[in-house]
Amino acid sequence: MRPPRFNTASSFHADLKQKIKNYFIEKSLKQTGNLGLYLKAIILVALYIATYVVLLFFTPHWALALVGAVFLGGLAATIGFNVMHDGAHGSFSRKKWVNELAGHSINFLGANVFMWKTKHNVVHHSFTNVDEVDDDMNARPFLRLCPNQKFYGIHKYQHWYFLMVYSLLYLYWVFVTDYKKYITGKVGIIPIQKMKLHDHLSFWGFKLIHLGLFIVLPILTVGWLYWLIGFLVYGVATGIFLSVVFQLAHSVEETSFPMPDVVSNQLEDDWAIHQLKTTSNFATHNKVLSWLVGGLNFQVEHHLFPNISHVHYPAISKIIKETCREYGIPYLEHPRFRLAFASHVNHLRILGKG
Repeated sequence: MRPPRFNTASSFHADLKQKIKNYFIEKSLKQTGNLGLYLKAIILVALYIATYVVLLFFTPHWALALVGAVFLGGLAATIGFNVMHDGAHGSFSRKKWVNELAGHSINFLGANVFMWKTKHNVVHHSFTNVDEVDDDMNARPFLRLCPNQKFYGIHKYQHWYFLMVYSLLYLYWVFVTDYKKYITGKVGIIPIQKMKLHDHLSFWGFKLIHLGLFIVLPILTVGWLYWLIGFLVYGVATGIFLSVVFQLAHSVEETSFPMPDVVSNQLEDDWAIHQLKTTSNFATHNKVLSWLVGGLNFQVEHHLFPNISHVHYPAISKIIKETCREYGIPYLEHPRFRLAFASHVNHLRILGKG
């Protein structure tokens, strides 16, 4: 299968880009992060390190330790949402080295930013919700996330057990899929960029650092059994936090799952309209949630303008929503987190009927 082609760009996209450009000019703003984002990054990283140190060197009662492991998983996801994500998109700072440093935070958490950029920046952002291309739609055989995927009998119950599958995301990502991409040189059907020597050294070097920090050292300080329980709780919590935020943006009842024409290999819409049909916002008025998930509840804004920092999403969302109304193009959103979550569950239930 070849990557599909998009239809000819519409006037909507050009008009929208000009309006967003004008907004930043009129407000005399840079499209990158601000002091608030940098302070948040420092707070999150400091909390993560402090929690890690307490769990390893001042090991609390087992009940508090389990709570600490869940909290550490939440911090790992939050650092990913706020620091790594903007950094990997080049929107965290105007300085390239700061963006690279922010992006490399994912390496310390066990994954690899080089692989992430291909999987997320290139593939997911280009071919959102296109089966066999968008790797984020691939949870087979356990979950059927889009209508074009093969149905198995177990899918009848997927709306009951889906969180169990999501709980494995982080562990599977760190210990399986990164290596699979490295060996095959592909993310699904899309080849990754040719790796240079420093990319190879970075890949293996950070994997060894993660091994030392999260497996070897914990076993030496708290013992094998306590490490295993704590690490599994940490990994499961991280996986659920990451998966739920990502899935509520794309795998809901209202989003589309377009497939290219069999003959022309062309998708029906241009890239911008494709993003709007395959992406949904949720709980955008919840400031606490927006702070925690790095604006990824403004997923529409992120997909249309991935190189703009999430700190600007609340403002530009008004422009995008109004422009969509002008052109009669859908702007998908759920006003509450629980409504988006319910829509995701219903989506799984519907797809579980075959």
